[in-house]
Amino acid sequence: MKLRTLFLVVFILFIAGFVALNFEQILQPTALNFGFTQVQAPMGLVLLGMLALVLVVFLAALVYYQTLHLMEVRRITREAADQRLLADKAEASRFTELRQYLQTELQTAATREQDLSNKLHVKLDQVQAALTQVIEQSANGLSASVGELEDRLERQLPARGSDHL
Repeated sequence: MKLRTLFLVVFILFIAGFVALNFEQILQPTALNFGFTQVQAPMGLVLLGMLALVLVVFLAALVYYQTLHLMEVRRITREAADQRLLADKAEASRFTELRQYLQTELQTAATREQDLSNKLHVKLDQVQAALTQVIEQSANGLSASVGELEDRLERQLPARGSDHL
């Protein structure tokens, strides 16, 4: 129990004990002046009634303000939930946009990679064709050189061969 509530309960019990101990004096009639009239009534009972009335008014005000506070808390909670929902939707939207952006970039990169791969294959084919042509030319040149050397050797060998025989 809160200290404030405990204090209020002790205070009410104190007043109730005081009223119980002095109940006969509270009920003794007295002449009361209300400004516009005078009546005979028990002064203690009138004061006790006023105290009860003030207590009821304060309790009603307390309930009213507590109700207003609870309604405000619920409104703020609802607004916070709405804001959280909007933030979640915005976050989901950002994730969707990010996913779409990444997919687009990956597709662009894949297309670029495919283009580069195709260009590389074309270039490799060109290099291979050029290399094949160079090898063939070298082979033809070498064959021609070897053939020429054979011809020279054949020309020189029969001449030498006749000298040695």
